[in-house]
Amino acid sequence: MERKNYAEVLIDGKIYTLGGAEEQEYMQRVAAYINEKITVLKRQPGFTRQSADYQEVMIYLNLADDYFKTLQEAKTLRAQKEEMEKEIYSLKHELIGTQMKLEALSKKRNKSDQG
Repeated sequence: MERKNYAEVLIDGKIYTLGGAEEQEYMQRVAAYINEKITVLKRQPGFTRQSADYQEVMIYLNLADDYFKTLQEAKTLRAQKEEMEKEIYSLKHELIGTQMKLEALSKKRNKSDQG
């Protein structure tokens, strides 16, 4: 069973103790990311005048937006990687074919030079 790590993190001015399989540094990075999102939203005009429920939902929506954009980016990058791998395979195949032709021509030339 994995060892559980704990980290005290500061989120929106409050200290929380997080526990999980991840390293403390990772949990701190996650907390820092959430803090950055909260800070950006609080800087928006009128945000802090909204109800706490509204503010929470906006934070959730912004985090979900980042999540889905990152998923889409990862999907796009995977597709690009697959296309590049196919192109590399094709180029390697073409290179091998060219090398074989070159070798055959070289042998043919050597025979004609000797003959």
